[in-house]
Amino acid sequence: MPTNPATSTGPVWDWSAGHGPVTGAMSATTGALAIATTGAATGMPPAWALAVGAAGAIGHTATSLRDRLSARTIGMRAASWLLGAGWTTWAIATGPLTWAALGSLATLGVGIGAASRATLIHEEARELEAIAVAERQVARELSAERRAIAAEWVDRIQRVCHVTVRVLAVEQWPTGSGFTIDAELPPGGTTYDRIAQHATQLAADARLPHGCTAIASQGIDQGRVLIDVTTVNVLAEERTYPDQYGPLSIYTGIPWGYRTNAQEICVYLREQCALVVGPTGSGKTNMVHVILAGFARTTDVLTWVIDLNAGSAGLPWVRPALDDNGQIVDGMTPGVDWLASTYDEALLMLDAALAIGRHRKVAYQDLMAQANTDQLPVSPKIPQIMLVIDEGAEILASTDRQMKELAKKILEVIRMLRAMGVRTVLTALGATGAVLGNLMIRREAKARVCLTGGEVEGMDLSKVFPGARGLRVDQAPYKGAGFMGTPESAAALFKNWRILPNQIRDIVTATSALHPTLDATSATVAGDAYANRWAPERTAWMRDPHRPTPAAVTEQGRPGGLNLSALREQPPAAESEADALARQFREQIDAKFATAPERGKAEDRAERPAGLNLSALRGSDEDNAAKDAALALLLAAGPEGTGASAIARALTNAHGTSRQTVVGWLKTWSDDGTAVRIGTGTKTRYVHHHHAPPEGQ
Repeated sequence: MPTNPATSTGPVWDWSAGHGPVTGAMSATTGALAIATTGAATGMPPAWALAVGAAGAIGHTATSLRDRLSARTIGMRAASWLLGAGWTTWAIATGPLTWAALGSLATLGVGIGAASRATLIHEEARELEAIAVAERQVARELSAERRAIAAEWVDRIQRVCHVTVRVLAVEQWPTGSGFTIDAELPPGGTTYDRIAQHATQLAADARLPHGCTAIASQGIDQGRVLIDVTTVNVLAEERTYPDQYGPLSIYTGIPWGYRTNAQEICVYLREQCALVVGPTGSGKTNMVHVILAGFARTTDVLTWVIDLNAGSAGLPWVRPALDDNGQIVDGMTPGVDWLASTYDEALLMLDAALAIGRHRKVAYQDLMAQANTDQLPVSPKIPQIMLVIDEGAEILASTDRQMKELAKKILEVIRMLRAMGVRTVLTALGATGAVLGNLMIRREAKARVCLTGGEVEGMDLSKVFPGARGLRVDQAPYKGAGFMGTPESAAALFKNWRILPNQIRDIVTATSALHPTLDATSATVAGDAYANRWAPERTAWMRDPHRPTPAAVTEQGRPGGLNLSALREQPPAAESEADALARQFREQIDAKFATAPERGKAEDRAERPAGLNLSALRGSDEDNAAKDAALALLLAAGPEGTGASAIARALTNAHGTSRQTVVGWLKTWSDDGTAVRIGTGTKTRYVHHHHAPPEGQ
């Protein structure tokens, strides 16, 4: 009966293994006995065995020299061949089956085995010693380099910061882009701040390349300091989003970019909100896509997006999962779980989030008691809801009645639903007091990103990272680069990856199976607003570019030629979003400062005699709207003020206004007292007279 190898209990031979001291000696002696016996029986000349042995000794000597073996090993191998050949020659001549022949062969085998074992141990020791010598050599070289770095930076810190430190260690970064110095501060109460405030001077003294920094942070205790020195500017190069789309968790962190040492930096948003600040052209939209990519890979997060700019931030994450009829493609789920592009849809989404959060507080009491926690145990079965609100900080600062209603609900979500797994990621166009003045944002948004792209106007880093030292906008002049700070990582330079539309489609496809579904308890209270979010009639605007978004207003085109609107009563043309913002600010300005009434109001038309309306000769409506929008932006800038470049950039998309035109308006307003000019040259900024400081201050 055949034997099953898997159940065999006998010895297992590895025929591919090499010979050791015992098997090698046995093989040599049995081989010599077989040759001697065969040679004696057939009358083979004894000298042949001696010739073969000599050839084997010469061959093994050559290979041993090639392998750089020790002289002891080479001599043992050559002697084994020659002794074996000598015994075989003698045994063929005298007879191999005598007691003398067999005894001498056994003695020879024992000697060969013992010698092999001794030389093997010697070779292993010799190899280990060679490795140790090489390691010591590398250590000496590294130690010398580290000692040189330590001495150089001790002298530099003394010279620049007037602080004498003792360097305990220098760690070279694996990426080769810099190193970290671990130093002990002098006694007497010196803190790491003494060094941190001189980061710019240290970098200049070290002649670091542009974009490289020397940032000091807290050490292992309050008497130690860590100084991260970047020697290679990794922020200058563009890196694409990593093509590994494996699953993530809200608990294990979500990568949002990489530091100057080329290491990923992750955010942990189970309990905290996030704030992303970035002016036009800084890479903020790309940053939003990086954030959505991370959430799409997370198995315990559902992403809801509010973007009142036609939903542009979330559309690339939805369209790959919808067919031409607006139905979800089989086997696919959108990269975001809900997308709101209008006020009404955003209101539905926020109401659903609030209802879910309140209901979870009651429905999951038993679950939280079992887990012995006062926070909802987020999991793929009960996912966290992340509300990504593009330009959400501007919504919170808006004075518009509808935006105030949205702001009220957003703040309620931030304030009430942390424990129940509903958090927000807000974006903002600028780091100004008008935008970041809300205490709730500053207190709850502990993960903060400020993309600069080299922009200086409206980028007050101290408002985003209060207390952080050594941060300057000109350190991150590249698109997608800026500063990032979290409770786990101090504010410092970083850059996010470039993510392109084709990669977004790939991520949506690759992560469709990872997305969780809203727990039944939460889905019930969310109601039809959530259940029908992908209904074809609610997503028609995503597929048809000529169809307006639900409840959205669109600007109607005017016929060319002479405007005879004074001779006919027509409903006013729908306002664009920019015009609506300008109108609201005009009304506020008129009410507060008693400015001149706007042309075209009903009371003006009542006093105006009937006839041909030639108001176009007094300046186009578009020019007036652009000028009013510029004045609104000046007022919204608050005491910080703004400049011509910032206003022109804000008006470019809506009105196509040039910077030169804005400069003329600002000069006129400065002359008539509407605005106050502060500074000269490139530092010039304008402040609305309502926010201007009193004279003499």
